[in-house]
Amino acid sequence: MLASLFVVLPVFGLIGLGYLARGTRLLRESTGEGLSDFVFVLAVPCLLFRTLARADIPPTQPWGYWIAYFTGLAVVWVLAMLVAGRCFARKGPELVVSGFAAAQSNTVFVGVPMILKAYGDAGAVPLGLLLAVHLPVTMTVATLLAEGRSASIAMLLRRLFAHPIIIGILLGSAARPFVAQVPQPFWTLIDLLAGAAVPCALISLGIAMRRYGLESGLALPAVLSALKLGLHPLLVYGLAVHVFAMPAHWSGVAVLFAACPCGINAYLFAERYRQGVADASSAITLSTLLSLFTTAAWLTFLGVG
Repeated sequence: MLASLFVVLPVFGLIGLGYLARGTRLLRESTGEGLSDFVFVLAVPCLLFRTLARADIPPTQPWGYWIAYFTGLAVVWVLAMLVAGRCFARKGPELVVSGFAAAQSNTVFVGVPMILKAYGDAGAVPLGLLLAVHLPVTMTVATLLAEGRSASIAMLLRRLFAHPIIIGILLGSAARPFVAQVPQPFWTLIDLLAGAAVPCALISLGIAMRRYGLESGLALPAVLSALKLGLHPLLVYGLAVHVFAMPAHWSGVAVLFAACPCGINAYLFAERYRQGVADASSAITLSTLLSLFTTAAWLTFLGVG
């Protein structure tokens, strides 16, 4: 367990550094916003571009891998919406925010650094595959649920393909046949930007956690955190290990991906609709704090800590 804590401690240490730097006023709130913009617009798209352009993607689709992960995601999303509606009187986009928060993992800020530190290059391909479809799937579902009948294909496509992370994924996939022809100075530039993604993202998250805290109380965020950190990885583990056959590092990546705390995209989604913002930010804060211990426990259980 102690060795597993050492795997995730640098990740959460940077989050804590951002939190303390904002709390002691060493950094301004606008610094966190600027770092967040940099991460989402430049650094993470470059990281995904590099990962997908260079990754050794298998020729056949790992359907068991997809089914194991997204079945768990669907179950916790539905349960979160049911609990938020029936027990906490949430409705409309607020319901969607609750489901989104419980199902969508914080892959950029926590998942990428944790999984790559745990599995190294072996985890890059399964991680890259999940990153490539995770955000498009969850954003599409959330938008359809929030917009209802007013959602149009054109609107969905416009929002998805204007997202910097989606652009990085598409460009990385398109560049695969031409990787050998790309000049080295270009890759040096991409490597510099991609290398800044993880530390900047984690410090930005710490600043955001200091700002929003637990504004909506503990009850609903605790339920959403339990679904995200407890049920989601447990379902994925059961399917990936005991139902479908796949290499241990593939099932491990899927489980750790599911064990990540609530994703910041739930907060961004709530901001777009101006509903459920406090629920999303509180769930992100609480689940991120708890995930220091839950992810360490999963790393120990999976034998990579």
